[in-house]
Amino acid sequence: MVMPSTQKSNAPVCRLRQYVLLLACFLWTSFCLALWTINGGTYIKPFQPPRPKSVLRNNSSSIISVSDMGISDEEWDSLQKAIDWPIPDQNSYLNQSTSPVHSSFSIVGLKESYKVGEKISVTITARDHNKNLKRYGGDFFKAKLFNSELKASVFGEVVDHRNGTYSVAFLLPWEGQAHVFVRLEHSSEVVQIIKKYWDSSFPRTHFNGHFGSGPSKTRISEVVECNLKWGPDGSWKKGDCCCEYKDIKTGTVWQCEKPKTLSCDKLVHHSSGRLESPLNLFEQQLFAKKLTNVAISGDKKIINVLSSTAAIGTVEKCRSGLRTPVPAGFYAKDVWKSFVCNTRQFSPAQMGNCLKNKIVYIMGDSTTRQWFEYFERKVPGIKRMYLHTDSKNGPLMAVELKNNIIIHWRPHGVPLRFGRVTPITELHYISNEIDEIAGGPHAVIVFTYCAHLAFHPITFYVFQVAKIRQSVIALLSRAPDTTVVIKSGNTAGMKDIFLSDWHTLQLNTVMREMFNDIDGVIFFDVWQMTSCHYLVENIHPGPVIIANEIDMFLSYVCPS
Repeated sequence: MVMPSTQKSNAPVCRLRQYVLLLACFLWTSFCLALWTINGGTYIKPFQPPRPKSVLRNNSSSIISVSDMGISDEEWDSLQKAIDWPIPDQNSYLNQSTSPVHSSFSIVGLKESYKVGEKISVTITARDHNKNLKRYGGDFFKAKLFNSELKASVFGEVVDHRNGTYSVAFLLPWEGQAHVFVRLEHSSEVVQIIKKYWDSSFPRTHFNGHFGSGPSKTRISEVVECNLKWGPDGSWKKGDCCCEYKDIKTGTVWQCEKPKTLSCDKLVHHSSGRLESPLNLFEQQLFAKKLTNVAISGDKKIINVLSSTAAIGTVEKCRSGLRTPVPAGFYAKDVWKSFVCNTRQFSPAQMGNCLKNKIVYIMGDSTTRQWFEYFERKVPGIKRMYLHTDSKNGPLMAVELKNNIIIHWRPHGVPLRFGRVTPITELHYISNEIDEIAGGPHAVIVFTYCAHLAFHPITFYVFQVAKIRQSVIALLSRAPDTTVVIKSGNTAGMKDIFLSDWHTLQLNTVMREMFNDIDGVIFFDVWQMTSCHYLVENIHPGPVIIANEIDMFLSYVCPS
């Protein structure tokens, strides 16, 4: 029972609480109206930058551990440092994200003229949509120096000072004029969104499993969704939903929803499926075309470069173990001049002589299929064999009998986004393929493993690369004269949540780091070659770029 005196004494307290609640509601309404005004009448939910996801050590069974990836704790820590990317230090609204319109670049201490071999310094200043200086880094810029008339260009590495400013040191490798070009690929806020969903188990991409049974006239067919079994919860589907297909050697598990009538052993074909965007309204606005992959303004002054007697370039023979500098080379009259080693151009006849008595195993995706198709067009007398396989999905083989040349190409295993339906039995993991190659001085192995892996967690990529590395080490142990070339991923001009050049940059870094100390392996960096060329960036580089890639590759196979 409550006494009257107690009711009287509590009344002022109740009224005070009511006043406090009313005041809080008033302040919140004022805050929302302010945001509504700042953002052009659209209320934007504050963006909380995701925190870096940690991979727990071996004592955790709830998420992917370091040992599950097939590497040591120390190596994982090293990889984390290599792919580290600055994180915004505050909550951001749309108008506080990096603006390509208000960001700019300037040439530091521009002189009247320079000599070939000298460098210039460029400063990039990032500003938001209110023209305020950014106070943190993380923006993804691309930069190059070019001369359209000379068909000359060179890559510039952007250094992030993590305070809203960036710098680029450009080498001046050709005689003539040069111009600076800088593009904002992604704001730091967009990069953090990409990181958030890359680290999560959200299935941005789906695949189709084609099941079939019986003779053609009465054949039963079903198509279901499939995906990789990987991530914090171990599965993209909950419960006892799926047929599982585990590769014995790699341990990779592929899942397909159970067909309604057919059994799990009736999986016949594979194809790409739907894409699923996880972006909310605010994130979609940050990914808008006018904010992504946009050239920024800056110094339009001409850089005059005079000839010099100083030597520029390298005379070292192309071989394994060479480091890739920045820049790795430059274009002049559409020909790539390498700073890694002494490359040369190969005529069709010289290609045939270089590949004489060679078996070339090319693996990966459609960017290495471009290499196969180039050889098919250029090597005299070479003919594609009809293997009763799809002309694009492969596997493919071409032979030239006079010089005893055999060239193979096949795609890597799932996950793989090919639009055409492919027999699941033809999709082999690269590590398994390498295990089946005897090797020797006649064997040349080329693989790329990048573009199709950008849809999946980086921990899975590390896991797969560790398997490939294990197979390469075993191959070089039994046949040290084997030529092994890793082709990096190339720029593609892709800029959405599904596939971005930022993904490719990170995957290239992981691949390079994990093969850094493996003797006998050639890491062939095509990122710079595709990033600075005048052609519009494309997942499938133009013929002139492929021609330069092949010349570089053959310079390793047949060093001058």
